[in-house]
Amino acid sequence: MSKKILVFFCFVVCTNALYSQHTISGKIISKEPISASDTHIHIGNKVINITVDDSFTAKNLPSRKTNIFISQLGFQSIDTIINLKSDLVINFELKRLANKLAEVVIHHTANSPAKSTIDQQIQLHTIEQFSNQSLGDALKNLAGVSTLKSGNAVVKPIINGLYGSRVPIINNNVRLEDQQWGTEHAPNFDINAAQKITVIKGASGLQYSGDAIGGLVIIEPTNSLKDTLFGKTILNLDSNGKGGSLSTSMHKGNDNGLRWNALATYKYMGDKQAPNYVLSNTGNREINFSGDLTYSGKKYEATAFYSYYKSVIGILSASHTGNVNDLCQSINNKVPSIITDFTYSINNPKQDVTHHIAKFNFNYELDETAHLSFQYSYQYNKRLEFDVRRSDYNDMAALDLDLKTNTLNIDFRKEEHDWKIKSGITTSAQNNYADPATGIRPLIPNYNRIDFGMYGIANYNFSNSFSIDGGVRYDYSKIDATKYYQKSRWDERGYDATFPQFAVEDFGTQWLTKPTFSFHNVSASTGFHKRLDNGWHFYSNISFASRNPNPSEFFSDGLHHATGVIELGDLNLDKEQSTKMAVTIKKVFDEFSFEFNPYYHSIKDYIFLKPVGFETTIRGAFPVWEYQQTDARLFGVDVQTQWNISTNWQHSLALAYVNGKDKNQDAPLIDMPPLNINNKIKFHKSAWHDLLLELKSELVLKQNQYPDNNFYTNIIVDNEFESVLVDISTPPPAYQLLHFYSEMKFNTFKNTATTVAFSVQNILNTSYRDYLNRQRFFADEIGRSFQIQLKFNY
Repeated sequence: MSKKILVFFCFVVCTNALYSQHTISGKIISKEPISASDTHIHIGNKVINITVDDSFTAKNLPSRKTNIFISQLGFQSIDTIINLKSDLVINFELKRLANKLAEVVIHHTANSPAKSTIDQQIQLHTIEQFSNQSLGDALKNLAGVSTLKSGNAVVKPIINGLYGSRVPIINNNVRLEDQQWGTEHAPNFDINAAQKITVIKGASGLQYSGDAIGGLVIIEPTNSLKDTLFGKTILNLDSNGKGGSLSTSMHKGNDNGLRWNALATYKYMGDKQAPNYVLSNTGNREINFSGDLTYSGKKYEATAFYSYYKSVIGILSASHTGNVNDLCQSINNKVPSIITDFTYSINNPKQDVTHHIAKFNFNYELDETAHLSFQYSYQYNKRLEFDVRRSDYNDMAALDLDLKTNTLNIDFRKEEHDWKIKSGITTSAQNNYADPATGIRPLIPNYNRIDFGMYGIANYNFSNSFSIDGGVRYDYSKIDATKYYQKSRWDERGYDATFPQFAVEDFGTQWLTKPTFSFHNVSASTGFHKRLDNGWHFYSNISFASRNPNPSEFFSDGLHHATGVIELGDLNLDKEQSTKMAVTIKKVFDEFSFEFNPYYHSIKDYIFLKPVGFETTIRGAFPVWEYQQTDARLFGVDVQTQWNISTNWQHSLALAYVNGKDKNQDAPLIDMPPLNINNKIKFHKSAWHDLLLELKSELVLKQNQYPDNNFYTNIIVDNEFESVLVDISTPPPAYQLLHFYSEMKFNTFKNTATTVAFSVQNILNTSYRDYLNRQRFFADEIGRSFQIQLKFNY
């Protein structure tokens, strides 16, 4: 009997030793002030927060070898492994980096439990450099990210060849709903409101969206947890456009649980200048505000947030040709048909956009390992587009759209031992109203849309060096529209035979129609991450996703006044279905690191906009672009390297190549980014007022893989019709640009640090045209630009 008792006692002791739970606690020590909100602590599979006195506590840790990783912008990271056998109290000292951190830092974040892909991040220093520019301009610093432009102020990100509705933008955990379907609609966001920007390539961010075929852009605002008050003011002056911007923010943290943030930005720019002429009517204005108020209790946190964005953007006058002769002359002569003197005035054509976001969050800590969050958000987007019209109509918008979106999110997060689990549901209701008072048939009709989604994602760490993740998401969407169709257009597109049930009332030359579509989609993602002891990292991920046609692709029917082209949607379009496989190989040496990211992407029923000819209206003859579908294949590779040449010198390289093919036509896809290579050399000397010098080379090769959509049309020559070829397919030549950036820091006033920056964009004043700029047919890109920035941190 005594032997049985002894065996039982040994079993209990061993079991308790194996599964006992321990606590690691301590403090983060530094000779310089640190920001708790920017300090990231990972202990095992837990993400730990720092309290106001810079202390931390991690509970419920098993007996085993445990990895501790601590990072803070501007300080050396701490990465160590301890053999945890009992409760442990340990302090860590952060030491200032001798060299400035790389402009783009790539590491795992709390944005997604998925560890089978590398999130790419743009940190605050780079964001501040682009304070006077757009979100798309800043994102170009990342390998694999390009931009689609309609002029110089309308810039959309392209991730691995995909853009638009395939790349949702998440602003402060709210998906932007701002008529983002249009190629000439820039994201309604002030880049100064971002503390960090993360890009997730592919559809692995399932908690945010099931239709992110291209990827996600996640924007996080500045947030302070410490009991402090600090602020920042940035003044920008730009020679090209003879204007600038002013942005001011204030942030208050408090140890009684109440904190707030506020930001205001104003931008004023006149006409941009190409190397040889003024780009007439390309000025823009912006006025933005955002703020939040947060109260943190012992186990809960409540936040109210509001954002206001207002933008007026001039559209290049020469892009509205009005007839075939003007367009042909613009393409052949390579000179804008309209060139006037510089002015700050913004005339028609132009865009006037206002966007509001109101959001309320409530987060509750169920226990130390589980959290529940509720979020309600309301968005209101007002888009006005003005065309060149006669007499009193010139002051009336040609397109007037009101878009209202209500969204509710409920998310649950659980971290237990080696598991990280997240699940949730999302539901939204959206209404679009097209004001008929414009006197012009609206490009996008009235519609109501409802969406419902639910997801579950998980990550499991087999060890400190090997993990897997996976997730699945279901989405339901229904859209009900009300639209008038001209009977000639209805019959021409065969809708009388395929959709007779949509026509509900006869108005002579028009049908009143009520199209209705509903979709059920399932998305999934899975992959793994393996880290070897010699510094090699291997990531592998496969994702499946579906994207429904957006309102523009379904219903466009008429002249798009922001671009001067006629766009035609198609009610026959089906949803896109995507499969993407991606691998990333990363190696970190002592002074050199690189990432190699090849991918293969297959998309069934890929939707694209194709030029098909001309159509004559009472305003003149305009190019016609039509939404079509095909089966597509994209493959490519992104490469990034970082080389610390010496204490003061650093080199970085970013290379991206994508090849897109229309499998049905055995031809290249339209609007694919060409091979581009960016090189940057940096010099940094802390002793010289933190002097930073950067020289960047931007090389964009000619896109030789493109579809031939050229066509013949008749123009009037000597009072007679003459058939001419309209070359709207051939991409422009390759180009290389050089850019320079410099800055120094001074302590000008008590508790105030001043940064003075000077930069030159397009140093050599190179004349060039970009294949991914829809206005390349009419004018060159902007020329040399001198910029001065003053930044005050207080």
